[in-house]
Amino acid sequence: MADTVSEQIAALSDEDWAIREEAATLLGALNDARAVLPLTKLLRDTDRAVREAAIGSLSALGSASVPALAGCLADPALQVQEAASAVLASIADARVFRPLVEALGSRDWIVRMHAAKGLGRIGDPEAVSVLMPLLQDKVKAVREEASSALAAIGAAAVLGLIQALEHDDWLVRLHAVEALGKLKSPESVDPLLRALFNERDSAIREDVVRALGAIRDARAVDYLVTVMKEPGLRLLAVEALGHIGDSRAVPLLRRVVEGVPLGEPRATATPCADGWTDEMAIMGMAARALGMIADGVAIPSLIVALRNTITRSEAAAALTKFGPAVIPSLLPMLAKEQDENIRYHVRETLTAVGWRPGRV
Repeated sequence: MADTVSEQIAALSDEDWAIREEAATLLGALNDARAVLPLTKLLRDTDRAVREAAIGSLSALGSASVPALAGCLADPALQVQEAASAVLASIADARVFRPLVEALGSRDWIVRMHAAKGLGRIGDPEAVSVLMPLLQDKVKAVREEASSALAAIGAAAVLGLIQALEHDDWLVRLHAVEALGKLKSPESVDPLLRALFNERDSAIREDVVRALGAIRDARAVDYLVTVMKEPGLRLLAVEALGHIGDSRAVPLLRRVVEGVPLGEPRATATPCADGWTDEMAIMGMAARALGMIADGVAIPSLIVALRNTITRSEAAAALTKFGPAVIPSLLPMLAKEQDENIRYHVRETLTAVGWRPGRV
């Protein structure tokens, strides 16, 4: 009986690129380790479709491909290194930890990017020290993968990332903040709060607020309330307070959603073509935040917000988060309101919380 695997391996040398592509694809489905070395040779093929078929099959073969692909990371051809690093990043086999560490020093940014991703998926704490320098890589994609990898490694990366908040390079500080937000470690809350008030770079301060919202630690509430006085941080602070979900923020958020000014508007803010402004966006975000917190004392403010075209949709969506508790407040509106748009949102909200016509 013919050996199908051997036949397809032989077809990898055919002059017709379509035959080589088909054979490479079939070898991935046949799941035979004998195909690994022949498929790695196709990473040098002159036809892109053939190379992509080989990459797909090597990925499908999984751990059987690891030793051969590890060797490809040192190949003189950068296209081979790129392909091998991409497959290894998806397989994330611990056996290739050292080759991936070495690949972080590649002159090819695509190889560095995939190597960082693979190390994050492997999750070995030993990778922390070699990934940290990549937070200042000249290529954004590499910096972002290094940040994500450090976050994926977890607790072992926290100390290094906290120390990176003091780094001279603003890019390192920026990506350290992003990683700490992904890690959601309580240990990072106090260092991030210090950065919130000591950092001079506005982009980093914005990411600090996002990170604090992602971590959802109540220690940040009072500080976020304070930075709401700054127009550039107000929208992000409102969103973060919603994610944290602490009722201490409700009185302030009620003022915002009702349109009570909190301070000076952003100096550079100008309405868009349709008249939309930053403050309008903040009011809408405050409605969403009140829905996230779902403290019943906010219901009257959200009812007020239903009457405002700026906040109507967000207020209606937020009210659904309270469940049947909003029915007594909405039924009188449904009975007396003349504005059909308001009636529509009231009816939709009532339906969403389980009310049906004729049912008390």
